[in-house]
Amino acid sequence: MSERRRIERAEYLLPLRRWQRGGLGDLPAYLATIAQWMPVTVIDGSPDPIARQHAAQLPDGVRHIVLRDQPGANGKANGVHAGMVLAERDWVVVADDDVRWSYESLRRAVAAARDAHLVAPQNVLTPQPWHAQWDTARSLINRACGVDAAGTAVLDRRRYLAMGGYDRDCLFENMELARTVEASGGRVVHLTDLIVERRPPTVRHFWSQRVRQAYDSWAQPARFAAELALLPGALAAVRSGRPWMLVAAGAAFVALAETGRRRGGAARAFPASAALWAPVWVAERSLTSWIALGLRLRGGVVYNGRRIARAAHSTAALRRRRRDAELAA
Repeated sequence: MSERRRIERAEYLLPLRRWQRGGLGDLPAYLATIAQWMPVTVIDGSPDPIARQHAAQLPDGVRHIVLRDQPGANGKANGVHAGMVLAERDWVVVADDDVRWSYESLRRAVAAARDAHLVAPQNVLTPQPWHAQWDTARSLINRACGVDAAGTAVLDRRRYLAMGGYDRDCLFENMELARTVEASGGRVVHLTDLIVERRPPTVRHFWSQRVRQAYDSWAQPARFAAELALLPGALAAVRSGRPWMLVAAGAAFVALAETGRRRGGAARAFPASAALWAPVWVAERSLTSWIALGLRLRGGVVYNGRRIARAAHSTAALRRRRRDAELAA
């Protein structure tokens, strides 16, 4: 048992879903450490043979539950909902399998959740190979323009059950969850200076995420319109004989990313070189946003074998839905 005290009235929930056999890397050892501080539950939506393999790899003390009934198109959202229903503590730390909390960050997030209904930290990819810095540039621009959605959050279980969960047919489930909490009258807090490590994906998985992440922007129409304007703007600059405008725009995006890096006194958590990747990420998004537009016209993006049309509902739409449900009741 760790000398650190257990974090009372909190538990850890990990939705897990994999399609291929293989090891879990450092995840079992990480969960064994977390289990010293709070109960851990893994909701496994993998096919049965793979789920059995996971059960054999997970450490003693970690509750492993196989999820067979998955009505929603988003596998992670299905796992989150099942785990929240089964949870027994007041605050639930929901985390993807690549998230790595520390004891100190867990204690701070759970303490903040006592005055909120959802608390989200800032994820930082660690270590930082080239493709992680590429993706970090996206996070820095997100931070400069608002908040960067994390793959983990601390949830008030009573609030979650009272609002009836959230829509499990949305691609951008992190945003859908936060907006549903807000629409129910709950308080969402983003701790932009609370750094929680996240393991970078493989290069192959990184490439597979490019269009899916662009599709998430459908949940933010103004942002999506701006991203769609990037490519026509670049082509107009070249055709007008003013390619220097592209250089100026690239420098502006680097400055924007650097602003996000320094926000909230968190500059030390991000490599300074990550901001230099901002023009590369913007060039990527100028192309993938148009692919995302085409996919929407075809019925949505394919995610884990199922087609999802909606990225996330607006907060206003969720409030209307809640109001209509209350009137019907």
